[in-house]
Amino acid sequence: MCSITVPRDPEYLALVQDILEHPLVRSMEAYTQHGETSCLRHSINVSYLSYLYCRDHGWQARAAARAGLLHDLFLYDWHFHAKETGNYFHGLTHPRRALENAQRLFSLTDREKNIILRHMWPLTITPPKYREAYVIVMFDKYCSLMETFHKPVMELMEYQELTADLKKGFAAQ
Repeated sequence: MCSITVPRDPEYLALVQDILEHPLVRSMEAYTQHGETSCLRHSINVSYLSYLYCRDHGWQARAAARAGLLHDLFLYDWHFHAKETGNYFHGLTHPRRALENAQRLFSLTDREKNIILRHMWPLTITPPKYREAYVIVMFDKYCSLMETFHKPVMELMEYQELTADLKKGFAAQ
C-alpha cells in the first residue's frame, strides 16, 4: 500500500477514512494528474479545501469531502488515454467514468453523485445542482493550477491552519 500524507484533521478523516483506505482509491497514487502531483494527492487537495470551505459556511461538508476524493476516480493515466483508446475527450468523459467507479465502490448520496458528475463545469455544459458542487469546481481548478505550476497546495493549508491557531492563541490572552 502506498504512503501518502493526509490532513491531520480528525473530523475530516472520520468522514473519508473508508474511502482513503480502499485499494482502488489508493491506486490513484500511481497516476500523474497535474505536474508531478498524483491523482490521489490532487483529490485529497480538492477534498480537504472543499471540506473546509463548506464546513466554515455551514454547508454539506461531508458531501464535499467525500465527493472531492472521488471526483477523479477514473483510474487511468489521462496523459496516454487518448493514444491508447482513441478517446480524445477525457475532460468531457471522465466525470461519468469517475461516478460509475465510485458508485461501484461506495454508497453515494444524490448530492455526491451530482458533485462528481458536474465537477468539470463549465467545460461540460450542464451546470451543477448543488452549491457544494460549485465549491468542488472552484477548488478543482485552483488545485489544478497550483499543481501544474508546482505550487504547494498543502503547505498553503498548513499555513492557514497555523495562522488560525495563532489567532486563537492571541484571543485567549
